[in-house]
Amino acid sequence: MTQSLVILTGSGISAESGLGTFRDTDGIWAKFDWQVLATPEGFRTQPENVHEFYNARRAGLKKAEPNAAHFALAELEKAWIARGGDFLLVTQNIDNLHDRAGSERLIHMHGELNKMRCEHCGYIHEAFDEITVDLPCLNCRQAGGLRPHVVWFGEMPLEMELIYNQLESCDLFVAIGTSGTVYPAAGFSQIAKQVGARCIEINLDDTETSPIFDEHRKGMATQAVPAWVAEIVG
Repeated sequence: MTQSLVILTGSGISAESGLGTFRDTDGIWAKFDWQVLATPEGFRTQPENVHEFYNARRAGLKKAEPNAAHFALAELEKAWIARGGDFLLVTQNIDNLHDRAGSERLIHMHGELNKMRCEHCGYIHEAFDEITVDLPCLNCRQAGGLRPHVVWFGEMPLEMELIYNQLESCDLFVAIGTSGTVYPAAGFSQIAKQVGARCIEINLDDTETSPIFDEHRKGMATQAVPAWVAEIVG
């Protein structure tokens, strides 16, 4: 059994749970202005609009449930580790569906929708309800500094040193439901390939990085991911 496994997931794995993708023709950034809603500059100039957008997404997440693909990856994690393997799941998603499905060795590289961060003191709070401009930080008690704990355009994704270390020693890399257009995540397959890892892509369609992968599995995440996991675990 391959010893070191790194999995990258994108919004495609949560689409069947009712959460929108970002870069499809009918995705979130086709309907909303990312320059206003997903940049530090947008937050400085229009914080009310930014909070309104993420409050709506937070409310939508409450109605969503993990799907078969999320549960399959949690099952794979347990089986892989039980056999002595090294496992890391990296998600670009800010939803908590992997967490709720039972994944533990998990990095949210783009942050988490159910957290907020104070720009005055850096304290990170849980956030399951609405955030407003006048809401005070629970740590420093100042108002006006709370923002969604998500990585916006122009900001550095989280835990990159750990992710790169895992990629540089992995034997198997799998990308699931990701467009292959957003860096640095889009470059993960190239790093894995350079160290000799086998690379598998699971997606509805080909992506810009598809030529790098050794194996391609096309289909809905709720079908393709459990089928792949069954082969590994079985």
